[in-house]
Amino acid sequence: MNTSQVTGKTETTTAAQAIVKCLNIEGISNVFCVPGESYLPVLDALHDEEAIRVLSARHESGAAFMAEGYAKSSLKPGIVFATRGVGAANLSIGVHTAYQDSTPMVVFLGQVHSRFRGREGFQEVDLDRFFGHIAKWTVEVNDPERMPELVQRALRIAQTGRPGPVVVSLPEDVLPVETKMHFGPAVVKPKPKPSEQEMKNVETVLLTAEKPLIIAGGGVKSSQAEGALIKFAEKFSIPVMAAFRRHDCFPNDHPLYAGHLGLGTNQKLLKTVHDADVILALGTRLSEVTTQDYTIITPDKKLIHVDIDHNSIGKVYAPDAGIVADLQEALQVMVEMEAQRSWGNWAAERRDAYESVSTLDISHNDVVNKHIIAMVEKALPEHALLTNDAGNFAGWLHAFYPFKKNHTYVGPTSGAMGYGMPAALGAKLSFPNKPVVSLSGDGGFMMTFQELETAVRCNIPIISLVFNNQMYGTIRMHQEMHYPEKVIGTDLGNVSFKDMAESVGAHGYQVSTAEAFAQAFKQALENGKPCVIEILTDKEQISVSSTITQIRDRAKGKH
Repeated sequence: MNTSQVTGKTETTTAAQAIVKCLNIEGISNVFCVPGESYLPVLDALHDEEAIRVLSARHESGAAFMAEGYAKSSLKPGIVFATRGVGAANLSIGVHTAYQDSTPMVVFLGQVHSRFRGREGFQEVDLDRFFGHIAKWTVEVNDPERMPELVQRALRIAQTGRPGPVVVSLPEDVLPVETKMHFGPAVVKPKPKPSEQEMKNVETVLLTAEKPLIIAGGGVKSSQAEGALIKFAEKFSIPVMAAFRRHDCFPNDHPLYAGHLGLGTNQKLLKTVHDADVILALGTRLSEVTTQDYTIITPDKKLIHVDIDHNSIGKVYAPDAGIVADLQEALQVMVEMEAQRSWGNWAAERRDAYESVSTLDISHNDVVNKHIIAMVEKALPEHALLTNDAGNFAGWLHAFYPFKKNHTYVGPTSGAMGYGMPAALGAKLSFPNKPVVSLSGDGGFMMTFQELETAVRCNIPIISLVFNNQMYGTIRMHQEMHYPEKVIGTDLGNVSFKDMAESVGAHGYQVSTAEAFAQAFKQALENGKPCVIEILTDKEQISVSSTITQIRDRAKGKH
């Protein structure tokens, strides 16, 4: 297929070739899959398309996480292919992650022959209904000539408004049919601006503030508004906090940065939200974690909410000023407001609070995790990109690692285990010149370990840090909180991730001290190959703030 072909004209092609042409029009260069016989014509068409690289994963969940991490990093839609009901079920975790994380993704799923639908054919699932609750849109293409229309619509829906996943079901008999088809142009994302009256409303609310606070979310990244946010915050000296796992939307070393609203957030940081009287929620849906179980934005605070999605405005909190707009466009208008106010003293106070709890004290050789985060920060350039899995180990990253540049962090707000390493593969494809490091616990890493072979086979050099305490640590922590000493289901066996890594052709290291880690990490950065560093950690140090014994003692004191 030729990239010079002009869109907007009618061509004769197969439905499978039409899918590939739509991806070509959209500038897609990487797609992820587990191959299946139900969409063999599409694989054949991809074989003939030199501009698109096909990365075959070992499991559909890994393929979906790769596509999601790629999309988060590149800001292009992640494309993933899988077969029928079984492949679809396996990758559904990635669809859910893309939905909760507002990540553009298009999932193409093979479907049984149209004549067999409704008979419970081989691997048949009603994919429209299966994904209806966790996708922005689902569609089954039953007419070959409508393939370009519906695929290009899927690409448009995935990328516009609040980004998210779209699922396209492909009956196997439709794909090889050749017919005349019409192709439209690539997606152009709408960028609505606030109206004059909306800006007056914002200005009126902001002028009442004594202690305003910006909570910045994923909309900052998807609209590429990082620079505009810095200008706005600096003009009015308003402190900025990052929504859950959106660390890199504002430079953490900036004097106006006041912390991250995540799991286990330090009380000194939560006090910033508690004391604020006007909240500017910019590009965030104000999720359960960001709002600490919907508790910290109280009725006494005024709320200015700006988001590209009208459904996000007022979904949780009724705003005093609610604006549906592209965040970059909105900030470029908001920075011109005539509000002659500055909140520098308040911002400095909250910055001091952030620095008091985010500075790593490595003067004592007490907690290995803390030293490792310090060494990672020291060894990596500022533009390096980090991904993380779900788990307590991430608390040290979230609390202490400073993200200073754009596009340096990718993490699942959905809290999906098994995400970190496959997402790192997608991120590395987006930024091949950046060092990319994933952080996982032993429980989550084992869920998608097989994708390390994908990294080796496809020559994607990432570094995976695996914090191994031989248990599902987060769940163990909650067990000890609610049922102290009654441990069940959370202990795991002894696995050598070093040996597993070497068995698939990756480099493997096992360390138990900070000094050994420093040496292994240095070698991993230099060798340019997929690498796993297994870090043996103490079960007792179960979180940033508490040991198992401390949690048990507190829990027993409540009874």
